[in-house]
Amino acid sequence: GEIVTPDLGSDATTAAGVYAIGDAVAGVPELTPVAIKAGLLLADRLYAGATKRLNYDIVPTAIFTPLEYGAVGLSEEDARARYGDARVEAYVTNLTPIEWSL
Repeated sequence: GEIVTPDLGSDATTAAGVYAIGDAVAGVPELTPVAIKAGLLLADRLYAGATKRLNYDIVPTAIFTPLEYGAVGLSEEDARARYGDARVEAYVTNLTPIEWSL
């Protein structure tokens, strides 16, 4: 199971003094670098007086398969749900992988 945090960026759970980061948290990308950064930011908030939180909306990711895929930010569907159709523009293009065009 995963831990649900009431405020995604704070890493705090509903139990006082208990925090959750990384793959244990529901709704965050399951990526090791994300968990490492979340842990560093949490330590800075707890012990160094920092206030910066990890913005999970802008985490880049890539999939390395014969057709590589990369993404940063919200999906078009999530962006439309959050900001409304009038504030979201989508640009779609077709791309032929370079190794297929040789």
